[in-house]
Amino acid sequence: MTEYELVRSRRKTLSVQVTRECRVIVRAPLRLAKREIDRFVSEHADWIARALAHQRTLAEAHPEPDEAQARALAERAVREIPPKVRHYAAIMGLRPTGIRITSARTRFGSCSGKNSLCFSWRLMEYPEEAVDYVVVHELAHIVHKNHGPDFWALVGQYMPDYKRRRALLRK
Repeated sequence: MTEYELVRSRRKTLSVQVTRECRVIVRAPLRLAKREIDRFVSEHADWIARALAHQRTLAEAHPEPDEAQARALAERAVREIPPKVRHYAAIMGLRPTGIRITSARTRFGSCSGKNSLCFSWRLMEYPEEAVDYVVVHELAHIVHKNHGPDFWALVGQYMPDYKRRRALLRK
């Protein structure tokens, strides 16, 4: 039987999640019997095993930077990303309301509803072409708050090779 953390809440369904830290978390309704939860986990044992293997592979391929490396990457992001945002914002005729550097793990950038941009310092582990793509991508969200055809047309207008650059983030 797979070991797991159980989180009960006022939900109606069961779900299982494998985290980056290789923890298995099962979310369940408040009053669901433990045997039903165990049965659910057993039924999903193959998926859990594959997800754990995938997370271990990712961890080996992309080890977490140590504290000094993380600080150096964050300092570099603070130095390099704001000038890139100013450069592309001027070209695109856009004005973000703010720029922040974060330690987000699951996304390289975001654009708030109020047009403030956030970028993860982890982006600095990728080639400069990929960083430029993320900057243009987030700036385009000032105009289009979705990933519809008009959004991609705007990104492509200022970065015709954006698909190649985006692929760099997946390596």
